[in-house]
Amino acid sequence: MLIPTRPMSRRRLLRSAGGAALALPFLEAMGPSLGSRVLGNDHAADSERTPKRFVAICASLGFHGDHLFPESTGRDYAITPYLEKVQRHRDDFSLFSGLSHPEQNGNNGHASELTWLTAARRPGLAGFRNTISLDQLIAQEIGLKTRFPFLALTTGGQSLSWTSSGVEIPAQHSPAKLFTAMFVDGKPHEVEADLDRLRRGRSVLDTVGSRAQSLKRELGIRDQQKLEEYLHSIRDLESRLQQSEGWVRRPKPVVDEEPVSDINDKALAIERQKLMYRIIALALQTDSTRTVTFQLAGLNSVPQIPGVQSDWHGLSHHGKDPEKIAELKRIEAAEWGAFGEFLDQLKSIEENNQSLLDHTAVMFGSNLGNASAHDWRNLPILLAGGGYRHGEYVAHDAANNTPLCNLYVDLARRMGLEIDAFGSSTATGIKGLESTT
Repeated sequence: MLIPTRPMSRRRLLRSAGGAALALPFLEAMGPSLGSRVLGNDHAADSERTPKRFVAICASLGFHGDHLFPESTGRDYAITPYLEKVQRHRDDFSLFSGLSHPEQNGNNGHASELTWLTAARRPGLAGFRNTISLDQLIAQEIGLKTRFPFLALTTGGQSLSWTSSGVEIPAQHSPAKLFTAMFVDGKPHEVEADLDRLRRGRSVLDTVGSRAQSLKRELGIRDQQKLEEYLHSIRDLESRLQQSEGWVRRPKPVVDEEPVSDINDKALAIERQKLMYRIIALALQTDSTRTVTFQLAGLNSVPQIPGVQSDWHGLSHHGKDPEKIAELKRIEAAEWGAFGEFLDQLKSIEENNQSLLDHTAVMFGSNLGNASAHDWRNLPILLAGGGYRHGEYVAHDAANNTPLCNLYVDLARRMGLEIDAFGSSTATGIKGLESTT
């Protein structure tokens, strides 16, 4: 098929009768003239009594490796200061070193946070475009089974979740708002208002979808393929909106918890983490969602932790100064303590003769292997629960980092996705990870 010689305007929109509009994706027909060149061709009825869950938690300022990684590998490793905080769960987690994503060398090492769950290359550099994050890939497969297809959360930083178009999904930082959304039923007029908004959204998508189909006659094969991907995303959104209508009318789960209040003092960084962990555990326990990302934001100020007098970000760039490292240790040990309490919660919740932790794969780590040097190699990665055989420290080759995405493929397959590759993966699993089923 021939591409039109007159470029299509990039400002062209698909409009509904009510005036609402969706922007088209970039198509080759919008580019310079190519002349005549030819281009190539009911929730309660859910049969899953013990659904699988996935939680990814990223500490954006990293962890000091000397206080985390043991000197010896295997099951008999000597405990380290940070692992001491989770030692009671030693048989419920595996620790990995030597994992990374390739080509994360942007202008600023912190940019690797953008790609922790995507593995897109060269973050932060000109022309960078992100790709879909692991949680969103999973949510596309199983998200319609729960009231919330996913939860993207943070203590005050940016999101870990990215769409298939490489667009950041805003993260919720308010535990109070999250609690209300999950467990507080709206008044009748609020429910009707929500339904009305959903119906209007479906009406817009119905109209622009039909008009996009008619547009295909004007496009070349490659543009038709791009537009078909775009229409697929519209159809997916329509399905989500239709599912949402059912959830709006359905009563929310009843929990034996009072509504929470946000902790607005950012200096209480660990307390803020603990509060969000509580809400995550409730979300998983009530099957309100099965996919969660949680970004642990650092501070450019002093956290309220005994013995800490310097700003957190500055301490992460310690330059091997023993006094700075000692202060940093107090902060990071407190983070590990909060994470240990989260594992306590999941372990204490029984679900069909097992714990909720047994059914939830929890990945805890960072996008930085050495925050002081902005080094994105040799990432600290702990995987807890999820029905895996745990109890080991597994050191991969730190000089030739094993793709972290090899682990991601295994995690995605565990959640029911039929994939053999993701991001920079070279295998469908990694050494030291074995399922018990």
